[in-house]
Amino acid sequence: MNDTRDVESGTEVGTAVATEVVVIGAGQAGLSSAYHLRRTGFVPDRDFVVLDHAPGPGGAWQFRWPSLTYGKVHGMHSLPGMELTGADPSRPSSEVIRAYFDRYERTFGLRVHRPVDVRAVREGTDGRLRVETSEGVWSARALVNATGTWDRPFWPRYPGQETFRGRQLHTAQYPGPEQFAGQRVVVVGGGASGTQHLMEIAPFAAATTWVTRRPPVFREGPFDEDLGRAAVAMVEERVRQGLPPKSVVSVTGLPLTDAVREARASGVLERLPMFDRITPDGVEWDDGRRVDADVILWATGFRAAIDHLAPLRLREAGGGVRVEGTRAVADPRIHLVGYGPSASTIGANRAGRAAVRDIRRLLAGEPVAA
Repeated sequence: MNDTRDVESGTEVGTAVATEVVVIGAGQAGLSSAYHLRRTGFVPDRDFVVLDHAPGPGGAWQFRWPSLTYGKVHGMHSLPGMELTGADPSRPSSEVIRAYFDRYERTFGLRVHRPVDVRAVREGTDGRLRVETSEGVWSARALVNATGTWDRPFWPRYPGQETFRGRQLHTAQYPGPEQFAGQRVVVVGGGASGTQHLMEIAPFAAATTWVTRRPPVFREGPFDEDLGRAAVAMVEERVRQGLPPKSVVSVTGLPLTDAVREARASGVLERLPMFDRITPDGVEWDDGRRVDADVILWATGFRAAIDHLAPLRLREAGGGVRVEGTRAVADPRIHLVGYGPSASTIGANRAGRAAVRDIRRLLAGEPVAA
């Protein structure tokens, strides 16, 4: 191993350093899992290790655009054991949550290793998992995968895309609304990011156009517990079937806030169906309609960042990983936390606790509940 200064066990299995559990990712799901591991007696850097590829604390939040202030964040739940209170709603969410995660890691002594890229997880020896990283190789009896989706932005492909003379970028690269001043912008995507981008960009841009594959669904009224449970159940059923998960947000609809009502009334959120092709100067539909554009902003979501698990062959024919709770059905040593129904911040907290409970049973040789 290239750097084992912080590793207390020092036990090697072949060329790998041994531990009980490897946690990949230090966002909400990874930190929740690490907290519950420590709380139940596992010692950081001896019994478990947390690996994170980001340059600093904050998970994917540290990469959010500056105009996404903390006051605009919907449903950010505190990590277990430490409340997030007193945050200035006008501060960028990236700053607020980065500082909170940093304080959390230090308070509970989670000793996150970063920046560490996990390249592959393979079958090791003696029933162990071999975790190959930029820091070296770990040998573990169980693994919590909490890598989220931010590293896998989804870019749809459309005819003529390579001919476009303007700029194309994804939500993951969104720089804030001022960068679109005086430009004609096509925003693609019917989720929360697409609507937020449109409402921010419209006052600066020369023109905005909103296109989505399906008509957007706006939700009246509060998002109560019954609606939340129903949404989670829909996502959970997909992962049980081994289908790629949809986000919980994708099945709840868009909240009809005062800002959204105003944007709809002013025409900013007037939606067009998906275009059929991209031209050098914009986009076109088969019915002859066309829109000239300087920028195409793809607010088309993300996919689960689990390519490093490919050697374990966990994917089903439907393209996803079949999961019961957080446990991969094909390999009970693997827990996917923050995947599918646990992708929300409160879901990630609960899933971290559930994953650790199952892992403790697995390591003790006890039956793991179905």
